[in-house]
Formats: sequence, C-alpha cells, structure tokens
Amino acid sequence: MAVPSWLERLRAARKTALVQDGKRKIHYLFEDGKEMAEEYDMKTSQLVSRKWREKNTLGGSGKWQVEVGEPTSLLLGALESELIKESSSNPVFMRKDTLTSFQWRIRNLPYPKEVYSVSVEKEQRCCVIRTMNKKYYKKFSIPDLDRYQLPLDTAALSFTHANNTLIITYQKPKEILAAEEQLQKELKKIKAANNGDGDCKTQ
Repeated sequence: MAVPSWLERLRAARKTALVQDGKRKIHYLFEDGKEMAEEYDMKTSQLVSRKWREKNTLGGSGKWQVEVGEPTSLLLGALESELIKESSSNPVFMRKDTLTSFQWRIRNLPYPKEVYSVSVEKEQRCCVIRTMNKKYYKKFSIPDLDRYQLPLDTAALSFTHANNTLIITYQKPKEILAAEEQLQKELKKIKAANNGDGDCKTQ
C-alpha cells in the first residue's frame, strides 16, 4: 500500500517547530536536502501555508516555492514589488485549503459562473479551468494526491464564483484526512520554541 510512504518521509525528516503569532510553524529537512515549511493555525490546526525549497546547482539554497498560501509575488518587499509589479488586474491564482478540502482561489476573474468549466484530467493527473469566452485557461495539479499516489475523482471537484473570484474546491479523500490527523498528533508532540526566543527545538 502506497499511503504510508509519504507519511514515513515526513516522520523521517528532521523537524523544527516554532510558535509565533498564533501559528505553529514546522520546518522539515528531508534526506535529499529538500526543505518544506508549513504554518498551522494554533486554534484550528488549519494549514495556512506550505513552501518548498531545493538546493540550487551550486549547492546553495534556492528560492522558496509556495504551494499553499499567498503567492510569493504578493509577499515581496515594497522596493522589489515596485520594480517588478504585475498588473493589479491580472488573475491571481492561489491555494487556500480548509480542514476537509483543497481549495484554490483565482482573483480578478469578473465573468459570471456559467462562463467557467472545471474538469479533472485523470490521465494527466491535473485539473483544468476553461472559459467559454477563451479569456482564461489554467492547468494545475494536486501535489497531495500525487504524494499519496491517489487517483483524481471528478465527483470531489466543485466550484463557485463570487466577488470576481473563482473558488474551486476538491474534497480531501478519506486516506488524506486520516493521514493528516495522524500527522497533527505527531506535530503536537514536537516541543516548539515560542516567539523566536532561542533556537527552534528539533525532533
């Protein structure tokens, strides 16, 4: 059975925890040198952000790639954002999960709901957003399903549109809900440093 393999990787990773601003921040260092940083809401255990970083060709740390949470372009410092500023009317694609579903939001899409179609491409292991007016097209994968080697299910996918934002929801399979529950129990056992006082405690 493939499900435990990703959980085993998480268990084997070197983990440090920090509690700050009502969030539990977990940093994972994997055997292959990859790093993953996650933030969870302390009250709800809701995943707020997940970022990945790999070593670059020279062996230094590469840039963080955002998987869940605000895209990096929105987090740039004032100076950088002035130098490279995207048009504020461009669609902004971001993932923002709930406890029971994976969720994506695409801001700045003004068309009514009936213009959009969202489908699952099982062979390509991705979801596709299309518009009837050909103004927007996007393919995106669900890395969590890939990591747990689970199939994509058309029935789990739904979408709605409000306030110029397309909201796509994919219900988490029971295998992922069970694995996340198990992981949360383990993460709570890691002793966390508070508000950056001293070094993070490692497991």
